[in-house]
Amino acid sequence: MKNKFSRNHYKIAPALTMCFLFLSSLAAFSQSSNDGSIKISLAEAIRLAKTNNKVVESGRMEQDAADEDLKDAKAAALPSLSFSGSYQRFTKLTLYTNGLSDSKSIPKNPGPNGADLGANANFNIYSGGRNRSAIEEQQHRSTLSEVSLLETSGSIALQVASQYLDLIKLRSQKKLTQEQITRAETRLRNINALYRNSKVTKSDVLRAELNLSNVKLIMQQVDNDISISSRRLAVLINVGGEVEIVPSEALTQEPADIEAVQNLVNTTTADAFGVRKFDENIKIIGARIKGVKSNYYPSISAISAYGLSYPNTIFNPPVDQAYSIGLVGIRVQYNLSSLYHNKHKVSAATTRLKALELQKAALTDNLSQEAVSLGIKYGEALNRINVIQKQIEQAEVNYKIVSAKYFNQLALLTDLLDADNLLQESRFNLILAQNALQTIFYRLQFTSGKL
Repeated sequence: MKNKFSRNHYKIAPALTMCFLFLSSLAAFSQSSNDGSIKISLAEAIRLAKTNNKVVESGRMEQDAADEDLKDAKAAALPSLSFSGSYQRFTKLTLYTNGLSDSKSIPKNPGPNGADLGANANFNIYSGGRNRSAIEEQQHRSTLSEVSLLETSGSIALQVASQYLDLIKLRSQKKLTQEQITRAETRLRNINALYRNSKVTKSDVLRAELNLSNVKLIMQQVDNDISISSRRLAVLINVGGEVEIVPSEALTQEPADIEAVQNLVNTTTADAFGVRKFDENIKIIGARIKGVKSNYYPSISAISAYGLSYPNTIFNPPVDQAYSIGLVGIRVQYNLSSLYHNKHKVSAATTRLKALELQKAALTDNLSQEAVSLGIKYGEALNRINVIQKQIEQAEVNYKIVSAKYFNQLALLTDLLDADNLLQESRFNLILAQNALQTIFYRLQFTSGKL
């Protein structure tokens, strides 16, 4: 049912699904502002990528080609029909006697003209299941192309999710950096006031200025990274690299619960793209073995022909008249060489089948281990977020205490800058942990074949 659903989903895509996604993209673009930016959600970005991405479109074409190959395999079971016609104009007949020294020419009997027109039909009655196995193999190849398309779409969706989350992280970092610049500017003004009143040395002013310059350099770097990340995301969803993508979501959205994550872990080995591809390849080899074994059996076909010819050469001498004649019959063929040729072909295909089954088992083990690891890391990321939130509260209180001490001449500027950096680091660590949590979830979705 799953393969059938995916087949119908992608076959309807040019009409209904593509129309829906196009309207969705229009809705997304309708949120664009005058500065050429587009505000878009992660779900919308993934839908756009699955519709517009060039790699996905290439995979969709490959699936269409596989469907045509399946139709061709089914058409091979239909009767074979052929028509032929010819016309000949003969020269005179030259007769030689005594070697080539004495010759004479006479007209061809009954005339110089000849013509044939005929039709032939051949219908396969029995061939040991050769056509059936060929159709079965092509059906599995068509299904394999569907799974490959789903895997390609999932891979692009994972890249989009990763880039989108990275863009959110950078924008959050920019906000934190702007807050740090504000703190640094306020701190510098207060230190300048203390310096004018001879409360601090020039060294503190210079260090405060240097700290502000460093934070501004970080802001410039973050702005550049945002621009690069936005361009990468725009290319993935194929809306043009000049368009600025503005995420409409935040990293603080409600995370998936552990039960949903565990369900993904449990279904990985059954639904993973790689496992499903191995399943289809195993079925392809199985159908191929059936096709090879069909050579052990005879082939039986019904034949018929009908033709119109001139002149009548059935009689002797030929008669200057046209004639028509037809036939129907049964043709039975058996290739004796198949008794010793097929043995090695079947053995080779059977060995390849066993090798594929071993590779599938190895992949299943690896995917299961990866899914379990991602599930563990997801729980770890949830716990890390809770710990970092407490650290932020502690860092905020510490900064206020150290700041009050410094401006009351009870602490060094180094202590104040360290407290500021600790606050900034703890806040940024929360962004990294939230980003890691979402990234792990999307990686787990892809690994389990759900993205």
